[in-house]
Amino acid sequence: MTRVIVLNGVGSVGKSSLAAAVQALSEGPLLHVAMDSFLEMLPEKLKDHPDWISYVMVDDRVEVQVGPVGARLLDGMLGAVAALADAGCDLIFDAVMDRERVAACRARLQPFDAVFVGLVAPLEVIEAREAQRGDRKIGLARAQHGRVHVGVDDDLTLDMAELTPEAAARVLCERFGL
Repeated sequence: MTRVIVLNGVGSVGKSSLAAAVQALSEGPLLHVAMDSFLEMLPEKLKDHPDWISYVMVDDRVEVQVGPVGARLLDGMLGAVAALADAGCDLIFDAVMDRERVAACRARLQPFDAVFVGLVAPLEVIEAREAQRGDRKIGLARAQHGRVHVGVDDDLTLDMAELTPEAAARVLCERFGL
């Protein structure tokens, strides 16, 4: 049965680094599908547009607001992940999802052997990484931190402040037989 490993966590928690480490360690090939790749498909003029996805500063947080066209993009992203799995591709999907989006993802991936891995770290660690990256809006992680894992029942939770991506990959691969 097709395997789908869903990595869910706040921006800058280490999803992409973990995905690369799992790909290197896994016995079989796993495609890495990243939410960021879908967002990068937008033309520059629409990357902060209320119909698509916009970023609004609220106090010390950058809130992400998804407009009607952005919602279609996110739904299409889940459809693309499901289509790859339906074609028999094992994959790692890395995303930032709240409870509602996780529920939609679970429903779309129900026909497959999907596991949900929550990636966590203390806010100060994530904010330091966010600042070091230089490609993120400062305050985005703070806004996501209090919402991403609320009400979400993951199959495995990994603390990415305590584990290197390689150590986390070993745990994940051992736990799910990759």
